[in-house]
Amino acid sequence: MKKIVVIGSSNVDTTLHVKDFPKPGETINALEVSTAGGGKGANQAIAAAKSGAETYFINRVGEDSEGGFITHQLKSYGVDTTYVQTTMGSKTGHAFITLNEAGQNNIVIDHGANYELTVEDIQAASDLITSWDCVIAQFETPIEVTIAAFKMAKKAGKITILNPAPAIDKIPDELLKYTDIITPNETESAKLTGIPIKDKSTLTTNAEKLHLLGVKNVVITYGDKGAYISTADVEELVPAYKVKATDTTGAGDTFIGYLASNLKADLSNFEEAAKIASRASSIAVQRLGAQPSIPTAKEVENAMEDDE
Repeated sequence: MKKIVVIGSSNVDTTLHVKDFPKPGETINALEVSTAGGGKGANQAIAAAKSGAETYFINRVGEDSEGGFITHQLKSYGVDTTYVQTTMGSKTGHAFITLNEAGQNNIVIDHGANYELTVEDIQAASDLITSWDCVIAQFETPIEVTIAAFKMAKKAGKITILNPAPAIDKIPDELLKYTDIITPNETESAKLTGIPIKDKSTLTTNAEKLHLLGVKNVVITYGDKGAYISTADVEELVPAYKVKATDTTGAGDTFIGYLASNLKADLSNFEEAAKIASRASSIAVQRLGAQPSIPTAKEVENAMEDDE
């Protein structure tokens, strides 16, 4: 069984279901309002746990009922919450999502306690980070915390996966030095490289520029077109499975959790792991909500058997 540590954010997601997005200055009615657990870190931890990996989550929640809700959700999906701490006087992170009928979304985040995660929290989990297989992080918690964790993991010979989301213009060189795999989507990759992604040629150019930043293994998720893998051994666009999307929230997080839990330690099965991750994402987008939509390993296995 793979052993994965996820460092990152947890949010309560409030989703406004609408026919179309409002134009600037326009007031519209929501068709429905729903609430669920979310946050890139929590989503990725739950995806890893649902895929069959033993998973720990390192995070901070607020001193409110929503913090208890988040912790309960994580536990219910099989994520170990030993290192989920409560920050007194802070609110739990909250995401406000507008979801249209085409399954597209806009998201505004109040980070809350997610930004209270500290290097000391990482040091307290050092035995875990240095002994488990893989460490995953994103950009919804302080970057210095991720640098400390990745540095610790790499010195112990563990795999580090950086999901550079939300998009930023420049990643610190020190973080890139300790990153084994980077997993931007096409928007995040374009922001880092300055090259908009329009086709396979621009995917290749983006991957080359990301390699020049110092990361050996690149995976660019490309929506319903698939995931582009660029490593020393593989240069391939793994096509997405054709499905009708209901809600794309958390699809990328599902991909990352499944990718991490299926990769071998020597990364020799990158393409195969990406195909499994892509199939998991294709199931997730057909369901509502980030965390409730993530499929189990058995569901993914059955879907792939049906595909044959």
